[in-house]
Amino acid sequence: MFDYLIVGAGFAGSVLAERLANASDKKVLICDKRNHIGGNAYDHYNEHGVLVHKYGPHIFHTNSREVFDYLSRFTQWRPYEHRVQASVDGQLVPMPINLDTINKLYGLNLTSFQLEEFFKSVAEPREHLRTSEDVVVSRVGRDLYEKFFRNYTRKQWALDPSELDASVTSRVPVRTNRDDRYFTDTYQAMPLHGYTRMFERMLDSPNIKIALNCDYQEIADEFAYREMIYTGPVDAFFDYCYGELPYRSLEFKHETHNVAQFQPAPVVNFPNEHAYTRVTEFKYLTGQEHQKTSIVYEYPQAEGDPYYPVPRKENADIYTKYKALADATSDVHFVGRLATYKYYNMDQIVAQALTTYAKMRGEKRAAAAVAAAAAAGAAFNVGGNGNRNDNGHGKHTRELLSSAR
Repeated sequence: MFDYLIVGAGFAGSVLAERLANASDKKVLICDKRNHIGGNAYDHYNEHGVLVHKYGPHIFHTNSREVFDYLSRFTQWRPYEHRVQASVDGQLVPMPINLDTINKLYGLNLTSFQLEEFFKSVAEPREHLRTSEDVVVSRVGRDLYEKFFRNYTRKQWALDPSELDASVTSRVPVRTNRDDRYFTDTYQAMPLHGYTRMFERMLDSPNIKIALNCDYQEIADEFAYREMIYTGPVDAFFDYCYGELPYRSLEFKHETHNVAQFQPAPVVNFPNEHAYTRVTEFKYLTGQEHQKTSIVYEYPQAEGDPYYPVPRKENADIYTKYKALADATSDVHFVGRLATYKYYNMDQIVAQALTTYAKMRGEKRAAAAVAAAAAAGAAFNVGGNGNRNDNGHGKHTRELLSSAR
């Protein structure tokens, strides 16, 4: 009998597996339909001996000391500050837009103080920032919106920025100084020996068993467990009873070149040219020294593994219905980007998993207090989590799933 079946061996599932196994001495079975742990952060050495990220670049950054300290138990770090350039008007310029971007793009010699006035002169103020287009044009105007954002967004989301929630472009800052770092978080680093090694150490516990190359439904009836932690798509869990939640996926084209360096920056964005959105060169990220270098092109698409929840109001409305089902499913915990239909960064997922663990531990203490009070003769009506079958689904959950179908 396992205490927990955890579906998905990415950040959310692995953090919860580690905490439950090592801090609460629980027996955990963690499964994944892929043939590896680490989720989308999985990295490996390719046939040329270059360390690459199979599912595109994963750059760790956080302002949370708690998250950084927690992950530091399982990895040493390589200091790394991410930098991106964008191919615009036939030249490479810093992205996010900063002082050097504007001066190089327009042949100017502005100071930081003058740049703020420049932005004000070209901005198109919006009373309400409802869409991604509103966010950009109200800050930097129409021309920069067209050069950097509109077509990139169309490729990435297959939607015009005017059709997307403001949160999409709000993630990208605009600067009036020469800071060309993509992120400004307090902690910016990469796992010294890669993400996969970090996950291996995280899941290295006698209380954790790992099952790969399998769907959780294939083993749910084979192994007994008390509760489930689910990190997959929430709509799939409930058999799409309210319809499919839309996601954007990516196709990755990996290449290795017989040169030490392929491009002048870790990532080069292509807002307006080519079908791909960006090219990443991994040796910048990993710090590996190698006579060859490996890169990856990213082609956004609708079909394939779900990566990005599409932030539109109608999708949020559908998710609200699924969330009501999830909240009522008392012995399944829904955690992570897909299970909560939120565009989380890696550190946010770790924080969510740690918070979920703390809540679960608190709930267990509360349950114990209730049981003690009941034994002492208090009149408590304890429901919901009783009446379980061997695989951990309570009667209420079975009825809920049945009605959902």
